[in-house]
Amino acid sequence: MRPFPRHVLILALLLNAVIPDLARAEARYQEVVVADPYLELHTGPGRGYPVFHVVERGAAVEILKRRTDWFKVRTEDRREGWVARDQMLRTLQPTGELTRFNDGSLDQFAAHRWEVGTMAGDFDGASVISVYGAWLFNPSLSLEVGGSHVLGEFSNSYLLTAGIAHVFVPEWPVSPLVMLGTGVISIEPQTTLSQPEDRTDQVAYAGIGARFYLTRRFMARIDYKSYLLFTSRDDNEEIDEWKAGFAFFF
Repeated sequence: MRPFPRHVLILALLLNAVIPDLARAEARYQEVVVADPYLELHTGPGRGYPVFHVVERGAAVEILKRRTDWFKVRTEDRREGWVARDQMLRTLQPTGELTRFNDGSLDQFAAHRWEVGTMAGDFDGASVISVYGAWLFNPSLSLEVGGSHVLGEFSNSYLLTAGIAHVFVPEWPVSPLVMLGTGVISIEPQTTLSQPEDRTDQVAYAGIGARFYLTRRFMARIDYKSYLLFTSRDDNEEIDEWKAGFAFFF
């Protein structure tokens, strides 16, 4: 018998190793069973996209991915389409229980580990826009970093901060907090009558605030901070800031 060429044997071994991995990857999708009379498949993730197929009661579909309130699914005959969240909540798991999705809750709000948000407000009479991120050591204590753009009449400023925030009662839907931290501010004057130099100063801040659970994984937040700018001159500056905005936690 003529032996197989070596490259054919190598290809066979590779396929033997890869195919089970592909099968496992294919099987990782969550499968649910249609409980409504039918499940409508849209061509895209929105009510404005037409329905091109319906899945009858008792058929199974795989959940491929999610985009806000829409789920991309695949039917048993390999059709792929988008289904609204309200219909997906009426499907059944293989155990017969109603399908539930991890959309966030008040309990998760109290015990989340990360949050990111954007805020806007007043920085000593100028407009300020900020973004921030936080990592929670535990439900009550977090490390926060942020960046702000201050839009003043005579100057623009860029502020970077890092600090600690303590939430007093994290399980409450309205949770008060205190903040303490430091950072740097870069001030760029815009005046045309003279040419003052740009300056970068260190800052320290203390503040109070509150966070408000809204729905799912969204919350609102309001902050007041008092900054102390350590200038190169003999006198330091004190600045008050008020901000409010929204954040997403996970």
